[in-house]
Amino acid sequence: MTAMGVAREKEEEIFDRLLVTPFRPAELMIGKALPSLLVFLSHATVFLLVAQLWFQIHFAGSFLTLYFGLTLFLLAVTGIGLLLWSLVGTMQQALLLCFLLAMPLMLLSGVFASPTSMPEAQDFDLINPLGYMIDISRRVYLEGIGLDRLTSDLWPLAVTAVVTLSIGGWVFNRRLG
Repeated sequence: MTAMGVAREKEEEIFDRLLVTPFRPAELMIGKALPSLLVFLSHATVFLLVAQLWFQIHFAGSFLTLYFGLTLFLLAVTGIGLLLWSLVGTMQQALLLCFLLAMPLMLLSGVFASPTSMPEAQDFDLINPLGYMIDISRRVYLEGIGLDRLTSDLWPLAVTAVVTLSIGGWVFNRRLG
């Protein structure tokens, strides 16, 4: 969503108008990332409410732990979106690149089949933020695991978030300059 939004603004020359505002590049980057984060967190809240109220699936863990993992995941994915934006020129290219990246990430994340049943893809799963998030959500929601036992899933998401947001921020600053 971040990559497509910025690419559309670049196509419609809205992005050029943002450059003459008094905002610093870091503020612009936060302004581009924050709506995506808020939309996803609100969707996650709706999904949790539906799971608990409609399907009556018992939540065994802590909401704080789950939302902490979701926030790390969102930061990592937003960084990836900023990196994709740096590679594209139009919204169509952003959409195609997002689709080409999202499908393998989803298929190899463990949503449809366990990563252990795909030995060739297990190395790829080490850099897949969605795989970590699915593991976190399953373990927190169903098993009630706390932050102390989720470090093996949280630190790769944090590293991915820091690396992708740093590179995305660097590219963003270079594009503005």
